[in-house]
Amino acid sequence: MFSCQFALRTKSFPLLFVASLLAAGPWSCAVQAAEAPVPKAAQPVRPDATIDAATRQRVVETLAQKMVANYVFQDVGEKMAKSLREHAKRGDYNQLVSANAFADMLTTHLREISRDKHIRVGYSAREVPEDTLPGARPDAAETAQMAAHERFRNYGVGKFERLPGNIALLELNGFADPELGGEVVASAMSLVANADALIVDLRRNGGGDPAMVALVCSYLFDGEPVHLNDLYYRRNNETRQYWTHAYVPGKRFGSSKPVYVLTSERTFSGAEEFSYNLKNLKRATLVGATTGGGANPGDSFKADKHFAVFIPTGRAISPVTRTNWEGTGVTPDIAVPADQALLTAQILATKAVLVKMTDPQLKALTQGKIEQLQAELDKMKAASK
Repeated sequence: MFSCQFALRTKSFPLLFVASLLAAGPWSCAVQAAEAPVPKAAQPVRPDATIDAATRQRVVETLAQKMVANYVFQDVGEKMAKSLREHAKRGDYNQLVSANAFADMLTTHLREISRDKHIRVGYSAREVPEDTLPGARPDAAETAQMAAHERFRNYGVGKFERLPGNIALLELNGFADPELGGEVVASAMSLVANADALIVDLRRNGGGDPAMVALVCSYLFDGEPVHLNDLYYRRNNETRQYWTHAYVPGKRFGSSKPVYVLTSERTFSGAEEFSYNLKNLKRATLVGATTGGGANPGDSFKADKHFAVFIPTGRAISPVTRTNWEGTGVTPDIAVPADQALLTAQILATKAVLVKMTDPQLKALTQGKIEQLQAELDKMKAASK
């Protein structure tokens, strides 16, 4: 079994809002989710309800109290609480009878103070369960629901493709709990192991479990453990360290071959940690756009019978920079529009592979591929002007 911390109940880098967040399923399956930008066409239809003044008052006061008690920076939590109460006192919420509109407005007001994109208030059609103690395990029903959801999304592994030049392309759309998805990810990483270069596409990755981030990173280094990241939590004044694994199932890609990571504005949270780790350790070249800027892991909390909130209770601390990417995002090494990132990285990877080739015929074919890719990229650039 892969050791991990459950994203449902323990500290995690949240995933994107999944469809179950606002559907009929239990809240606990959805509150992993904080927000990275999602195209409107891809957003699920959200159940809604009509709310009254008493509900609005209860939610505002509960949110205020829980922000003070739990937000990673207590002074910021106090400012958010003060802001919510002032908005309520001025009557800014009085006309909001839609549960979704109310939740969205609360999210906006909380982020105006904190600038923290992980904060999200949401409405649930079903009753929200009570807060659980940090580290509590999900029950059997919750585990089964999460397992079904992760299986449907193939545990975040979106695509594997072998590109010309013996270059592997691996699309990761999330970082699942390793106890659920470790075997699938190990299989995917074994597939890429024999490639001469690797491109990891995180352009649609909204985050996930830091234990899975560490597992995937482990395949990109050799056996000696490497310190990747620390997560500090306010509640117990504790810091958890994340290192690469001395042992991984299957075959490693290793530390000697080039790695390219594709990023976009939608690359968020745990996907940003993956990018930040590899950039700071000089293990990968980041290609694309600056990422979303969410570095604070946290938990879900009940705000009322049908409302919950994701509150960041901790912060990432890189052992290299001693800071993180909160509010700034991770800056790519090669900044290009996200839709040009793959072609750009493929050209770079093919050039890196070409340098080590000795067969004249293979070198000529590879040089021709580089020219073809460059022509495609030039055409894309011209069309975007």
